[in-house]
Amino acid sequence: MELVIDLADVLSALLFIIPSYAANSVPAIFGGGTPIDLGRRFIDGERIFGSHKTIKGFASGLSAGFLVSILIGALFSVEFFVSSALISIGALGGDLLGAFIKRRLKLPPGYPLPLLDQLDFVFGGLLILYPFYGLSSGAVFLILVVTPAIHVLANMIAYLLRFKETFW
Repeated sequence: MELVIDLADVLSALLFIIPSYAANSVPAIFGGGTPIDLGRRFIDGERIFGSHKTIKGFASGLSAGFLVSILIGALFSVEFFVSSALISIGALGGDLLGAFIKRRLKLPPGYPLPLLDQLDFVFGGLLILYPFYGLSSGAVFLILVVTPAIHVLANMIAYLLRFKETFW
């Protein structure tokens, strides 16, 4: 099977990735405060999400994702606003699921888990968007190939700018 990527795939990937990246990255800058899990523990005795997933971070990520969605909707169409807003919600949900999995593996908050750290928010966005708007296989391929490198680079920059305590 041959995978063909065209300009429409690139545009779809960009329209997907921009709200996802905004929703996922902004909490590192504007997060902190009260944890989403309120310190509660799961049946395994570990925190549900951990101390790095905060209400303020979730709200700031959602706000950033929605602001990007408004911009995308104004530039393209209302349909893109709705899908961008859904992607933002999905990205944050995917990030929470990644944190939940890492706590089940007894990994501390902020501890790296390659590929899960770089793609959890992407899978969350793809999952919530899928019933309403299916991306082409070319667009999904682009997103999955490009995101890990961009994520690592963005984290290194955030670390150098002192927005993050670790470079991963």
